[in-house]
Amino acid sequence: RRLRAQKAAAHLLEDVNEILEMPAGQIAWVEGPERGPVLRVAPIDVGDALLERLWKREDAPTAVMTSATIPPHLADRLGIPAGTYDELNVGSPFCYPDQALLYCPVHLPDPRDPSFEAAMQDELVALIEAAQGRTLALFTSWRAMQAAAEAVRGRVPWTVLTQSDLPKPKLVAEFSSDEHSCLFATMGFWQGVDVPGPSLSLVTIDRLPFPRPDDPLLRARRALLGPRAFQLIDVPRAATLLAQGAGRLVRSNQDRGVVAVLDRRLGKARYRWELVNALPPMRRTRSRAEVEAFLAHLRGPVPD
Repeated sequence: RRLRAQKAAAHLLEDVNEILEMPAGQIAWVEGPERGPVLRVAPIDVGDALLERLWKREDAPTAVMTSATIPPHLADRLGIPAGTYDELNVGSPFCYPDQALLYCPVHLPDPRDPSFEAAMQDELVALIEAAQGRTLALFTSWRAMQAAAEAVRGRVPWTVLTQSDLPKPKLVAEFSSDEHSCLFATMGFWQGVDVPGPSLSLVTIDRLPFPRPDDPLLRARRALLGPRAFQLIDVPRAATLLAQGAGRLVRSNQDRGVVAVLDRRLGKARYRWELVNALPPMRRTRSRAEVEAFLAHLRGPVPD
């Protein structure tokens, strides 16, 4: 017992010394509840470490990295030297131009405007009515999800489930089994949710999913990059998350539907094409009437 205590004390002393003498290129921060705070330490950039310890080694392995949503500038972020790697986009088995429509209602207020939330909820109600339920509504915050669910429930005749109602597997099963239900959820449902078939004809996204400005690690990375930070950090992360959220719609060759991004910046901001180009090649529209017509072809009879 004494030996274990001595080893634990020695490890603790090493950790404390490392924090007090934080090497360049690392950052420390505290998170968690007041009664159980946790001290985190992380490198600001992993590229240099991977370059020195992995890619430059004589016995460096051949790496194959695959994903449905590989973020832009990944090789730079991982320290992989230019000219030492190949990139290949193998495409998708789905015919997105025929199967899906991307809608951006540019008539809505800017998301930073106080009038945005009520206008967004009105737009959401109109879209749910056009789809007769069958909606996965994704939100960038828990508060926005709860507010939208409260606003929508009394205005549509279909069941509105929220992430707080059931554990995730049961919630997805309930949503899948009730064809005309709606599911409102946050970041945990932007990926890993698979609902093929008629139960999901509409995916809505309330805002562009930019990372929080107060995240300690991202804030340090932004400070390191200076004016290029928004283009190299925030836009690629938002593009990846947006593609993952939009990817909930088409899960088979038979799926048809609409992805509605209720943030006008997707249709107006100077960086919009970097986000649009990260999405599947869906047909695009700014017209709700076109969306309603598209969904009308998919609708079944209204349940009694």
